[in-house]
Amino acid sequence: MKLAMKYVIMYVNDFEKTMKFYRDILQLPVKGEHGTYVEFDTGATTLSINTRESFKDITGLETPVGSMRSQTFELGFVALDVDETVENLRRQGVEVLLEPVTKPWGQTVAYVADPDGHYIEICSEM
Repeated sequence: MKLAMKYVIMYVNDFEKTMKFYRDILQLPVKGEHGTYVEFDTGATTLSINTRESFKDITGLETPVGSMRSQTFELGFVALDVDETVENLRRQGVEVLLEPVTKPWGQTVAYVADPDGHYIEICSEM
């Protein structure tokens, strides 16, 4: 079996705030928009958001409500200059969870949070 990751969908509490975060602050181009379902172009893998209510209406499944500080995944974005990117995000009011640090393997990483508290790694190439 050969699988290829094509997209990730995050279910969010505040659609408008999250939409503005990914579109305006992270400056991800909108690839498609269908009501509360939005796809962002991030390269080979599409990042999508939808409301928790819409997900439940479509599937009948539940999603946790509220900001999650105990995460089971993170989104990783490679930046040319991690320090500059983090400072730019901070100036726009983004919560910085971990300041940029260079790991023993040479990669610089930092963590910020989106409006729902999802962890976002801003990192240099490996």
